[in-house]
Amino acid sequence: MAEVEIESLKKTHKELEEKLSDPGLISNWEKFEEISRKKSHLDKIINKLEEIEELKAKIEENKKILAADESLELASLAEEELKIFLERKKILENELRRLAKNEERNDPESIIVEIRAGTGGDEASLFVADLFRAYSKYAQSKEWKQRILSSHPTELGGFKEVIFSLKDGDVYSKMKYEGGVHRVQRIPVTEKNGRIHTSTISVAILPKPKKTDLKIKPDELKIDFYRSSGPGGQNVNRRETAVRITHLPTGLVVTSQAERNQLQNKENAMAILEARLLELKERRNEEEIHGKRKAQIGLAKRAEKIRTYNFPQNRLTDHRIKKSWRNLEEIFEGNLDPVIKNLSANL
Repeated sequence: MAEVEIESLKKTHKELEEKLSDPGLISNWEKFEEISRKKSHLDKIINKLEEIEELKAKIEENKKILAADESLELASLAEEELKIFLERKKILENELRRLAKNEERNDPESIIVEIRAGTGGDEASLFVADLFRAYSKYAQSKEWKQRILSSHPTELGGFKEVIFSLKDGDVYSKMKYEGGVHRVQRIPVTEKNGRIHTSTISVAILPKPKKTDLKIKPDELKIDFYRSSGPGGQNVNRRETAVRITHLPTGLVVTSQAERNQLQNKENAMAILEARLLELKERRNEEEIHGKRKAQIGLAKRAEKIRTYNFPQNRLTDHRIKKSWRNLEEIFEGNLDPVIKNLSANL
């Protein structure tokens, strides 16, 4: 990116900051959100540019060390660091190009991911934990921020359900194809006769609403507080920190006991409720526009079997694009990019 372009970006960034500091803008929430979104996007670009400039300085410094007649130990260290810096610079430049290209895209900046055990009992719950760990490692590799909003662990170390948020990156464009039924075929740890079992879990990807997307009135909510419990139902907290929120107009019920703080659990539960209400609103809009039949087809997407993880054959198959990948161990360590890139290109 040329020096002139960088200075232009910084000038635009400063202008946006000045607009956001105008007290009159608060009354126009939609305009405030639009300017905030543009500033947030520029923040990311400028941060990448500054990190690239820092890396360039380090690269030049290490090149000078290698060119000078220094000790072998120092030269070896400089060469190793140089490789790391060059690789990091390449990654940042790719991210910068993506940010510049997608400047006008309006994808949600934050999503809520819900993973639930389906058929298969304990084995399904254990696979929820496996997939949650894979998504967490993938999020970490992308430098996304992750936060657990609600979870229901089991005695064997699995989850009946785990709900978490992801933000600060292209979370929606990368994760939007993960929604649906995931099937696993393997020998469970609880199986004594070595038989392969088939279990299923479901994944939902919900965009997190902006404040302008929904209006929830306080009198539409019934909020209950209760004691958190762990696997097997034993109380793990003597204080009533867990939260249950019922949205009276729709009957939707959400809970959170992920934190030891009542207020934080309430915020978590509200985030889940808002995401589910937005999904419900979008379904109803689709029904009105395209008719009941199309809406019902849309609702079925969550129930479609999208993927099979066959452990005996060390194979993942995505049924939507009819493509398979080997090395499940690597995939469950968070290396989901080959799968997600293929889905982005073919769906």
